[in-house]
Amino acid sequence: MKKIAIAIDGPGGAGKSTISKAVAKRLGIIYVDTGALYRTVGYYARENGLSVEDAKVSDKMSPLLPNISIEIEYVEGTQHVILNGEDLGDKIREPDISMYASAVSSVPCVRAFLLAAQKDLAAKNSVIMDGRDIGTVILPEAEVKVFMTATNEARAERRYKELMAKGVKANFEDVLRELIERDTADSTRAAAPLKPAHDAIIFDNSEYDFDGSVEYIIKIVYEKTGVKASEE
Repeated sequence: MKKIAIAIDGPGGAGKSTISKAVAKRLGIIYVDTGALYRTVGYYARENGLSVEDAKVSDKMSPLLPNISIEIEYVEGTQHVILNGEDLGDKIREPDISMYASAVSSVPCVRAFLLAAQKDLAAKNSVIMDGRDIGTVILPEAEVKVFMTATNEARAERRYKELMAKGVKANFEDVLRELIERDTADSTRAAAPLKPAHDAIIFDNSEYDFDGSVEYIIKIVYEKTGVKASEE
């Protein structure tokens, strides 16, 4: 199969990660969860005593970066992020880490720190990456660009169910509020704000189920690249 790059952008709770993983499996390519990288840096900032507001400040974050070593490993097709030798697992999925991830992603030195690793993966492999600036900054040359979104309520409901399934205590109203707050932070930041690439396909999947969303993306990939997915 020829090497391809697929960029999936959009706000939290739109289903980017779970859908991208399924698409990657069907296409036989690597899935790169870029949000996990920012969550990892945010986790490190929190563990080193920074507040969310501190994590937005270059002068607070830049001294931490030389002490951060991030590796990506794939175990049976699943991405694992290794921070200084430790597989963080679901630690980076704790609710407050979302706000830390949003905070550090607004810092130019953090974005530069992670940019090279993301580009290198795409240069060497066929990839599907999801995040908030993949089609605009990380992979502007991607053959397929999709901006995936849904209503605030639909996104919050998905995130709430995801947290509950993992045994994480959550309140729907808090999840909804945090999603809206992060949307605002991500779309108004100076560095690589959340927005569709000029040539991205806008996909509102509020009324789509999981399988329908996967098939929608696979159809776009075939139309854009001629690459076919395997049957389930």
